[in-house]
Amino acid sequence: MNDFLIPIVLVLIASVFQGTFAFGMKYSKPLPWEAWWLVHATVAMFLMPVLWAVIVVPDLFGTIGSASLQTLFLSMLFGFLWGIGGIMFGVSVRDVGVSLTDGIVMGLAALMGALIPLLRVPNVTDNPSFPLVLLGLLTTPVGVAIVAYAGIRRDRVHAAVGQAISGMQQGKAFRAGLVLAITSGFLSSLINVGFANAQPIAELAKESGALTRNSSLAAWVVVLAGAYLMNLLYCAYLLTSKKSWGSFATAGSRSAYKWAIISGLLWFGALGVYGQGSALMGSLGPVIGWPMLLGLSLVVSNFIAVRVGEWNEATKPLKILVGGLAMIIVASCILGYANSMA
Repeated sequence: MNDFLIPIVLVLIASVFQGTFAFGMKYSKPLPWEAWWLVHATVAMFLMPVLWAVIVVPDLFGTIGSASLQTLFLSMLFGFLWGIGGIMFGVSVRDVGVSLTDGIVMGLAALMGALIPLLRVPNVTDNPSFPLVLLGLLTTPVGVAIVAYAGIRRDRVHAAVGQAISGMQQGKAFRAGLVLAITSGFLSSLINVGFANAQPIAELAKESGALTRNSSLAAWVVVLAGAYLMNLLYCAYLLTSKKSWGSFATAGSRSAYKWAIISGLLWFGALGVYGQGSALMGSLGPVIGWPMLLGLSLVVSNFIAVRVGEWNEATKPLKILVGGLAMIIVASCILGYANSMA
């Protein structure tokens, strides 16, 4: 397999992980959300990144310690801000619905998460792939918006036949939820901005003897330290305010723990494998790989949703969904070709 295909295949594998990890949340009972999420976050954002990086990066902590304080601080800060975006996502779902929130957040996260690193690449406009990269970046959120619109149409069909649909408040509550969703989209892009900012750490890992594709794992350890801190503080706040610390010992929660761990492994599996593919793409890796990851993960998650019956009785919205997913796939092909030129 040549140097062009390997990073693309890695991003494809990462998108499968990213598109499937959230289904573990369907099996969180009898644990309350905050207890389940703390287990999930500990596996996904702390244990797995550190263990994987320790295995493949020689002298991991010495490498991280040799990075500049500015790089470490900014990388962790972007991860922390991403965590705030995740909290806002959950709140906005309550007011504007899952489909619209997903569309806004995924679209903005894909666009801004790639655009900000793109603008920081020296002489990027001189790169022959620049026009195609820009076309792919702009096409991806359009496809995401179409998928979101299909989801809204599906919800209306289901509501008409008596199925309970959450979200979509009216008036001031809807407008407030919309602002939160947009803010969440911007903040959710920052985990990739943090990853791009942490590339000096990856370079130090390569100098210490790590393979190019594994050097990104050192960067993720730093970015996700900030992300985990935010999630830890939020879960601790909920566990304290709800007096639910004792829920970790809830009877019959073995299955919930199992799915929290599986979900955590898939979540970081997505970022870890994406990071490997991105590292092999060179300086434009975080620009090309990120929208591909989010876009294709949306294709995967909706394919599973169709298979499990979430689009039953919604024939017309399903056709719109297929059109949006097709546009995302086209955008990913454009970005993949751009990578071959870069």
